[in-house]
Amino acid sequence: MARRLQTMPGVGPLTALAVEAFAPAMESFKCGRDFAAWLGLVPRQHSSGGKDRLGRVSKAGQIDIRRLLIIGAMTRLTWLGRKAIRPDTWLARMTERKPKMLVAIALANKMARGIWAMLTKGEDYRGPAGSFSA
Repeated sequence: MARRLQTMPGVGPLTALAVEAFAPAMESFKCGRDFAAWLGLVPRQHSSGGKDRLGRVSKAGQIDIRRLLIIGAMTRLTWLGRKAIRPDTWLARMTERKPKMLVAIALANKMARGIWAMLTKGEDYRGPAGSFSA
């Protein structure tokens, strides 16, 4: 499981072992967003009457894995910052208009969803189709 997780960019041996050790079975989460919410990487919802209002990131959840995913996302952003990020990607649009730390948290959220998908399907990481990163 740890080797499979390390195929994802931004996930190193420490993060992979932390997910393996501290996270419950991925089958206990209905979807990837539930896993990201368990980690505390999703915005808090203040929704009623069909109107969605998203607040700040809750930070309630498993702190060790969340911190390691954010560090891995920052590493990815720093590494990609030295290279050219393709302008038509989600990551390029986010880095243009948002602070770097917020982009790193959003990327960590995306990485958590990818980890859930990898572990529930039993597959290695597959990059996005037709894009360089993110």
